Amino acid sequence: MALSTSCTAASSLVLMKFLSIFIFLLLLLLPSSSTASHAKGSSAIPQSDVDLLEFPLNLEYLEAEFFLWGSLGRGLDTVAPELTGHGPSPIGAKIANLDHLVRDIVAQFAFQEVGHLRAIKKTVPGFPRPLLNLSRESFATVINDAFGQTLKPPFDPYANEINYLIASYIIPYVGLTGYVGANPKLQSPTAKRLVAGLLGVESGQDAVIRTLLYERKLVKVNPYGITVAEFTNRISSLRNKLGHGGLKDEGLVVTPIEGAEKRIKGNVLAGDQFSLSFGRTPEEILRVVYGSGNENKTGGFYPKGADGRIAKSYLIKQKFYLLEQYSA
Repeated sequence: MALSTSCTAASSLVLMKFLSIFIFLLLLLLPSSSTASHAKGSSAIPQSDVDLLEFPLNLEYLEAEFFLWGSLGRGLDTVAPELTGHGPSPIGAKIANLDHLVRDIVAQFAFQEVGHLRAIKKTVPGFPRPLLNLSRESFATVINDAFGQTLKPPFDPYANEINYLIASYIIPYVGLTGYVGANPKLQSPTAKRLVAGLLGVESGQDAVIRTLLYERKLVKVNPYGITVAEFTNRISSLRNKLGHGGLKDEGLVVTPIEGAEKRIKGNVLAGDQFSLSFGRTPEEILRVVYGSGNENKTGGFYPKGADGRIAKSYLIKQKFYLLEQYSA
């Protein structure tokens, strides 16, 4: 009887392993939320381009909700519910304590992000809004990780305009580097045009955020007594560490050897040795926004993970790995 039970259990594990391999290969080889070639007008977009255009939706949802809530006190569920795909509402998002100028700028960013969502979803099928964690605790964790210690009181991105700008520094730049990284991989003119347009505005947003912070670079963030410049440098260092992709991030003040033409410390715009924008792969971006340094381990701003074929492929690989370990 014991032998029979053991054999049955072993057979079940073998069957589970076989099914996992089959499902894993099926999901990788077959389109999920989109067809192999998605046509808009006279242009056919290959599946690889569809995947690369859908992946940034994760960041665009994040930026749209953060900027909408920060400036207006309401999100996509109110402003553009048709774009949510009935995905869950974000966790912890709220209106920020901003002065008139910063609130006006952030509101402009917010509606720009709504436009980005429309543009992407008009071009490719897309997916519903993933669960986003925009709570104070989520941002505080990022800041604590950046400084390697727990700041007291916990950092609150919604407390004032400086905190909100620092929190804004955390998010859009990651999406910008993603567009730079995706650009050379795109095949269709439609996809290239869209990414060029998205990259232009995302770069502009990042420039405005960095400029507003650069103007305040020597201001000490209350109650920590740490300058704005140090906050940006620490956040950039953390993103480099999490991304495992080398130097692809720089704060507002660098050593002259790291500045433009190796001649200046001010770094209002981040760039490589030729002052060209850094690019990141989807894997690197997931490592950063999950806050785990691992594209297979969800968390951070995405408690249940990002969506789309690219992001899901890493989660499937992780589940397959864990099942293999269990079956061994």
